[in-house]
Amino acid sequence: MKVINKDLINEFIPNIELLIIDENGNKLGLFQKQGALSLARNKGLDLVLISPDAKPAVAKLMDYSKFRFEQQKKLKEHKKNQRVAIVNIKEVQLSPTIAVHDMETKANNAKKFIANGDKVKVAMRLRGRMMAHKDLGIKVMSDFLELMSEVSVLDGKMKSEENYLLMFLIPIKK
Repeated sequence: MKVINKDLINEFIPNIELLIIDENGNKLGLFQKQGALSLARNKGLDLVLISPDAKPAVAKLMDYSKFRFEQQKKLKEHKKNQRVAIVNIKEVQLSPTIAVHDMETKANNAKKFIANGDKVKVAMRLRGRMMAHKDLGIKVMSDFLELMSEVSVLDGKMKSEENYLLMFLIPIKK
């Protein structure tokens, strides 16, 4: 016979003295394992070890199959109500020569992403002579950050990787 779960029930309880609690929650007193098992069988119930580390160990008389069914039902309900936090990363690309209105349009799109709870990756690729003037790119990124400051905050620091400037924006915690 395979035991699927980890609960100690009936014959699987070690030979120890047990404090028995009946199905209504009343203490019945101290029993040896065999006496507790015969009491459980007379009532048509199972003997379930609830607290093996207590002195004396505590066991309860209950309908074990009903107990397991209720546990599984609670677990399913808990999983159903648990909302998995899936964070998507959306990307907005800027350039050092972006016009003000174009930046506002990209900021509005990024605000929509933030409103949906997504992270926003703001990337700027520097090409050719632009790499010599990273300070202009950093100024454009900081201006974009100001446009987004009412709905998001900077996650970490702005990063400069080879010919890219990167920053991540996350929604403001409420």
